[in-house]
Amino acid sequence: MIGSTRALRVWAYPVPADLRKGFDGLAGLVATKLQQDPLRGDCYLFVNRDRTRAKVLVYDGTGLCIYQKRLEAGRFAALWVRDGASPAVELTMSELALFLEGARMVGRLPLSPPRVGPRAVGAMVERLQVS
Repeated sequence: MIGSTRALRVWAYPVPADLRKGFDGLAGLVATKLQQDPLRGDCYLFVNRDRTRAKVLVYDGTGLCIYQKRLEAGRFAALWVRDGASPAVELTMSELALFLEGARMVGRLPLSPPRVGPRAVGAMVERLQVS
């Protein structure tokens, strides 16, 4: 797996990519389509149309690295919608590891309750005073 001692952000390219591209081609997609600097140190995930191959582009501080995987059976999870207009999907390193292992993406669950605003607190106080 991609190892690093620093916290990395992972961005999944929002449409199928031509994985014949190498360092310069993938870095060009990051710069032009995602509007990000490929030398920032984040990970960028690309998947082909059949979802049988994936590449991760990352700058390790000295140069660009490409990690790639080809599935012999099955497909990677779909990270984009059919219209192709979706923005880049941000993943955690744990989600990237699960993705590359073939886990299904089931979405994210909120770990905290929804934020309570001043109106909700005022309504709760009124209900308590009436009781």
